[in-house]
Amino acid sequence: MERKDYFSQQSSAYATFRPTYPDALYRFIFRHLKQKVCAWDCATGNGQVARYLARHFQSVYATDISQQQINHASQTPNIVYSVSPAEKTVFDDRKFDLITVAQALHWFDVSAFYQEVVRTGKPGGLIAAWGYALLTVNPVVDELLLQFYHLKAGPFWDSARRLVENHYRDISFPFPAIDCPEFYIRANWTLDQFSGYVTSWSATQKYIHTHGADPVGEFRDSLRSVWKPGQVREVTFPVFMKLGRIG
Repeated sequence: MERKDYFSQQSSAYATFRPTYPDALYRFIFRHLKQKVCAWDCATGNGQVARYLARHFQSVYATDISQQQINHASQTPNIVYSVSPAEKTVFDDRKFDLITVAQALHWFDVSAFYQEVVRTGKPGGLIAAWGYALLTVNPVVDELLLQFYHLKAGPFWDSARRLVENHYRDISFPFPAIDCPEFYIRANWTLDQFSGYVTSWSATQKYIHTHGADPVGEFRDSLRSVWKPGQVREVTFPVFMKLGRIG
């Protein structure tokens, strides 16, 4: 399977503008763990999840296919970063109490990845894979965002984006599942932060590469009448998760 790396070129923007996952999500996962010795954060990106796990685990191993992403990741003494595909690692068998994948499972060859989960996860350990759907702000901003999402960015989304839009319901998950509540990311953003996030989209970057122009500038201008420079608005992302026990 071809490895899809859509985030190396905008790794700095990704590290700056990607939203932060809620504490409630981690607390729910931790409630089902038998122990917190060693964790693997797969497709770590800017290291956000790895950094959180490092405060609770003795050691955390964080992998990504992008060296540029890892270069922008937060460094902590008990996090070991390495460049590696999700589907084949050099980790020992039965090593991890928890394996996490945040906003990335849709890029994987999931069959091969699950084999690696079974090999490297401790019996009784957990796999947690989550993502977040399109954010909302208010009806006016949301309508303009949907127009940009479908009309400007739409032709440049990878087909895997549909898996996110369907909250991973179409992705197999061959582990005894634990029912998960709804979670939400809530953040207070200025228009510049909102625009920076949209710029970090893989589809936006493909548009720029294809047309040699950034469509976000025009989009930002269309928002100025309803979102003044410096004005802070709450943005909300719905979060969905698959949580399962490793046999």
